[in-house]
Amino acid sequence: MRDNTLKYLLVLPAVLVVFATAIWPLIESLRLSFTVGRLNQPDSLNQYLGWENYTWAFLYAPAFWNSVRVTVIYTVLTVGLTTLFALGLALLLAPGGRLRSGVQTLLILPFAMSPALIGVSFRFMFNPEFGLFDAFFGVMIPPLADVSWLADPVLAFAVCVMADVWGWIPFLTLVLIGGLASVPQDTIEAAQVDGASGWHVFRDITLPQLAPVLAVVVILKSIFSLKTFDHIFMLTNGGPGTATQTLSHYIYFNGMKYGQIGYAASVAWLMVIPMIFLTYCYAKFVFQKK
Repeated sequence: MRDNTLKYLLVLPAVLVVFATAIWPLIESLRLSFTVGRLNQPDSLNQYLGWENYTWAFLYAPAFWNSVRVTVIYTVLTVGLTTLFALGLALLLAPGGRLRSGVQTLLILPFAMSPALIGVSFRFMFNPEFGLFDAFFGVMIPPLADVSWLADPVLAFAVCVMADVWGWIPFLTLVLIGGLASVPQDTIEAAQVDGASGWHVFRDITLPQLAPVLAVVVILKSIFSLKTFDHIFMLTNGGPGTATQTLSHYIYFNGMKYGQIGYAASVAWLMVIPMIFLTYCYAKFVFQKK
């Protein structure tokens, strides 16, 4: 009996911390999403509004749908490109390479940088006056010199995708290298003895064995891409116009700049829905019984 009480007491502080930092804010944000919730009107935080915030987002807020479109395109591009490049690097750095340990150490450095710092770095590198890329293009590709990358909607979006891909490739590469290490070498060697080419070995043996790891990588990266904010805020602040305004930035914009906490909370809960689905898929792949 004493042992049972002790184990619950030991877990209690962690449970309280999780409740205070995660569960309670979620409950409070859900309540706020059904209120007027304006920062300059304290009484409005308790003024019930019903489903009007959600109705406004769906029917009368084109900026909301623009942020949804930007977020979806951004997520598809970043997840696809990051996974593709990470898989290619993982295959090049598969177990057995001489420089594998050293390269792995170097790979983790970009991921160790904060997203905000990555955003600031890319903002300076793409500066049309003194940026690194402007100087490079001035020498190697003169027609691309003096281009205002962050002033053009398409180019600014491309720079945001590039920054995200650059920051995430190292981590996903290391995960996929770990997955490649679990592929049975006996099967690969047997296929090579039978005359299978490198492409056939990859397609028929390596890729099927790596599929569960790839699924986890895609789901995990999708979660982080959907809620991306830091480097978008530091790099373009959602601009030019709303060309790079993701859902997270749209929520921040309405909640912090316009003080519409109730409306921002309702949009945040709309973003929670795909997050719950992706989290369920992630947990299913990670914790499924073998």
